[in-house]
Amino acid sequence: MRTYRYFLLLFWVGQPYPTFSTPLSKRTSGFPAKKRALELSGNSKNELNRSKRSWMWNQFFLLEEYTGSDYQYVGKLHSDQDRGDGSLKYILSGDGAGDLFIINENTGDIQATKRLDREEKPVYILRAQAINRRTGRPVEPESEFIIKIHDINDNEPIFTKDVYTATVPEMSDVGTFVVQVTATDADDPTYGNSAKVVYSILQGQPYFSVESETGIIKTALLNMDRENREQYQVVIQAKDMGGQMGGLSGTTTVNITLTDVNDNPPRFPQSTYQFKTPESSPPGTPIGRIKASDADMGENAEIEYSITEGEGLDMFDVVTDQETQEGVITVKKLLDFEKKKVYTLKVEASNPHVEPRFLYLGPFKDAATVRIMVEDVDEPPVFSKLAYILQIREDAQINTTIGSVTAQDPDAARNPVKYSVDRHTDMDRIFNIDSGNGSIFTSKLLDRETLLWHNITVIATEINNPKQSSRVPLYIKVLDVNDNAPEFAEFYETFVCEKAKADQLIQTLRAIDKDDPYSGHQFSFSLAPEAASGSNFTIQDNKDNTAGILTRKNGYNRHEMSTYLLPVVISDNDYPVQSSTGTVTVRVCACDHHGNMQSCHAEALVHPTGLSTGALIAILLCIVTLLVTVVLFAALRRQRKKEPLIISKEDIRDNIVSYNDEGGGEEDTQAFDIGTLRNPEAIEDSKLRRDIVPEALFVPRRTPAARDNTDVRDFINQRLKENDTDPTAPPYDSLATYAYEGTGSVADSLSSLESVTTDGDQDYDYLSDWGPRFKKLADMYGGVDSDKDS
Repeated sequence: MRTYRYFLLLFWVGQPYPTFSTPLSKRTSGFPAKKRALELSGNSKNELNRSKRSWMWNQFFLLEEYTGSDYQYVGKLHSDQDRGDGSLKYILSGDGAGDLFIINENTGDIQATKRLDREEKPVYILRAQAINRRTGRPVEPESEFIIKIHDINDNEPIFTKDVYTATVPEMSDVGTFVVQVTATDADDPTYGNSAKVVYSILQGQPYFSVESETGIIKTALLNMDRENREQYQVVIQAKDMGGQMGGLSGTTTVNITLTDVNDNPPRFPQSTYQFKTPESSPPGTPIGRIKASDADMGENAEIEYSITEGEGLDMFDVVTDQETQEGVITVKKLLDFEKKKVYTLKVEASNPHVEPRFLYLGPFKDAATVRIMVEDVDEPPVFSKLAYILQIREDAQINTTIGSVTAQDPDAARNPVKYSVDRHTDMDRIFNIDSGNGSIFTSKLLDRETLLWHNITVIATEINNPKQSSRVPLYIKVLDVNDNAPEFAEFYETFVCEKAKADQLIQTLRAIDKDDPYSGHQFSFSLAPEAASGSNFTIQDNKDNTAGILTRKNGYNRHEMSTYLLPVVISDNDYPVQSSTGTVTVRVCACDHHGNMQSCHAEALVHPTGLSTGALIAILLCIVTLLVTVVLFAALRRQRKKEPLIISKEDIRDNIVSYNDEGGGEEDTQAFDIGTLRNPEAIEDSKLRRDIVPEALFVPRRTPAARDNTDVRDFINQRLKENDTDPTAPPYDSLATYAYEGTGSVADSLSSLESVTTDGDQDYDYLSDWGPRFKKLADMYGGVDSDKDS
């Protein structure tokens, strides 16, 4: 049978701070007055006997921030199996075991090694167990208990912000909410008053107050004016222990700014303003600026200016400069010094944003008087109209007067004015003007059909001051005169079927006229008198500016008459009457039974027994085919000779054949041997040309070898003759290059190309006999011999 064993846990009060244990469940009333041990014990009998318990302890309290020099005593573990012989070992595990909390493994005493802070960790859960020191096996079941850290007032209240910033409107009522500050205390709010915070104001009275429990700051003074003072600094204290003496405290600063309200009307610094402006100022010209001051700021300081009364209500205007809040007075209409020299205005400044609760302070506007004096300037002439429109008939003769313009000097001096035409607007000089009276007349004939409107500019200039001038546009309309005859709208060429019936419509005619009569065009159509009597066609006037051509008989024969030329007279109905004659070409054609044209050529039927058109086309195609065959055959004959295998990329007609062969030096026995040029017999019998494809094997023609003393001219002529008679030569001119040096040199050739053909060393001593010019050469070759000898 399993035997159950239990711990005997003893806890003593540690000095100088007590350690408390709290009962979990109470079996009997009352708390032991003395130190007591909780016995969780059992006996060693086989049967299970459970002893009666008065208390069951599993929570212990330990004061934080212990400042003693010794370890703080927590309690004692004891097992009824412990006989004091050291056979048992006590083990502690859990939160902080071995670091914050240690246990004497022999006696079971538990101690705290460090100062504990409840704000860091308020509860520690530990487990205790007794094991056999020799076997290491537990002799008691593991028991769990809790150590709670008891709080003391060791933390002062801390505000959530070091500095608060708040705003409140100026002139606010007493008790207006400003801002709420909050402070927190890290102490245990469930134990005593360590975390109970009370707020108070240290600085900022009598303007503001704070609620002690909530930290809400409110206004405490009436009519605080931003214009007098804008910034306030308030210091708030938060104290724990309910504000009692001995409590800890913290402070914060609250910066409060009074925001602006519109409680100040605009005011002009002076009652009268005076400005001057020349009479030539165009509309929109600024004359001057006025400004009313407003102690408010932002939109509460915005000002609107307006002209309320005065003599210049329609002559001047005032606008607000949004950046400077100034009233800008501008010219609204053109001024005239000769008509009015001084204007008096009343300008008003007002706030657009007004708060009704401050209307008792008076109207939020102010007014000032503005005097504007107009200054006289020398003005240019002024035309009587802004623009002139004149009319003239297109048949007007040269020097015909069209009309006149008038301008005068607006100044009191009334200086005389002369007129002229801006030739940039009348490049053809069609019009002219009388410089004295401004009369406009023609200088060339006009044509409405060429240009209907003439737009020119007339200049008026003061005679005494030519710098003063003005311009005016002049629009001249050319009126129409019936001077153009009507004509066909297009060239008419039509046809009539051979089997046409009489009075059959074959064509509709239309006409146009360049003129533009007031009542519109009315054209009439008729046959010319010379063709009206014997014509095979008639003209039917439709009275709508169109006419139709009708047949006059039944049937037409294109073999008798293939083409008819029909003269038609077109007349207008204007004055004077204009007419013209147009010719309509009518061809006689063969048509099908639907009246569709098939053929209009009579010559195809003149010889019925001749060849048809299809036969003629076939013969023509045969001739063309034969010609093409001949051309191709000739081209093939020209291509019978093969093209060279090596052709230059740049030009296929290049006469120089480039092989791009690079020699291998004197050791290359396969390289080009110049000796071949001097000894043609050295040519291999089987060697063929490389620049063309050989068609047949021709044996190169042998020529006698050139003598050693052969002249260069004879050598070249001999080679030229060989190429001319060579059947394997290219079919075009070619350039043959021969590196023949000729004869006549006493020392023979100095070229190293022939050195490969000599068997022994040459003697260069003769170079010393040639004089000082060959001394260097003699030293070079003579030195070589000396080196060899040595």
